Amino acid sequence: MKEAKSSRYFKNGKLFDPEKGKTILEPIKREKGYWVGAPSVLYDEEKKKFYLYYRFRQPRGVNPDRGFECHIAESEDGIRFSNIWEAKKENFPTSSVEKSSLFKTPNGKYLLYISYVDQKDNRWRIDVMESNEISAFKLSNRKKVFTADDISAEGIKDPYVFSFKGKYYMIVSYAPTPSIVTNELRKKMHETGDVYNTGKTKSHTGLAESHDGINFRWLGDILSPGNGWDSYASRISSLIYYPPLFVAFYDGSKSVEENYEEKTGIAVTMDLKHYKRLTEEKPYLVSPHGSGSLRYMDAVDMGKKVFYYYEYSREDGSHELRVNIIGREQ
Repeated sequence: MKEAKSSRYFKNGKLFDPEKGKTILEPIKREKGYWVGAPSVLYDEEKKKFYLYYRFRQPRGVNPDRGFECHIAESEDGIRFSNIWEAKKENFPTSSVEKSSLFKTPNGKYLLYISYVDQKDNRWRIDVMESNEISAFKLSNRKKVFTADDISAEGIKDPYVFSFKGKYYMIVSYAPTPSIVTNELRKKMHETGDVYNTGKTKSHTGLAESHDGINFRWLGDILSPGNGWDSYASRISSLIYYPPLFVAFYDGSKSVEENYEEKTGIAVTMDLKHYKRLTEEKPYLVSPHGSGSLRYMDAVDMGKKVFYYYEYSREDGSHELRVNIIGREQ
């Protein structure tokens, strides 16, 4: 049957086809446990450039293991990037560095919110750096935003920062403290430096707000793990605004065995605090390869087009960084 052309015929399809995405960066090895991704992408309208934060990761036991290096790169088209800044994990020092968030303030300063494992207690934390130039962030100038103790939790990481109606908001992944904690349990949660990979707690999404982008007030949980495919992790990675709704992309996994190999779900909210899942039965976006992981989505709204950046599982088990560029009318 030939489809008529009118405004009453709605398209039935996915947001985009992950296989048709363009590869931005590849891991340093084509093997399981080697990743590049956890992107944060900022488009600077004044400079007409895209800025991309990303990190490299290697398997445990392969020196330097885990999240060992992070970069910021620039691009004029959002596809071809050149590095302009980097930091290695020993520069912190830390056992692993993870997703961060780039932001530009109204007065033209750049902020980099960065998550890494605190060597004092082996728990994830978030700091912020401020710079007049995006290529000039100094780890020595970073300031604390949140430690796990600040929110009475076992870890806090993967910030996503944005501004709405004059306020700064930070969405994070956090690991709640179990109701009963023994010395043995606390040791098991933190002896490896990644509580999320122990199965002793879960990955929730929390929200904080700020008036200056430096000092944040914790507001609490906004998305807890669900009852199915996302019952271990429900981690919001980015938002896109379609008034009056915010569409949230979140990373989900069913069990600790799927940690590091999450898939993408969708939820919506009108107030940034209460979310309705649209993907209760299964994830919305997956890779057709390897573990099926498609995670850390960052949506960059350019008006007529949206750039969707994501970490993507390959046939060999490694993860690469991709982008899909989709017209708003689709």
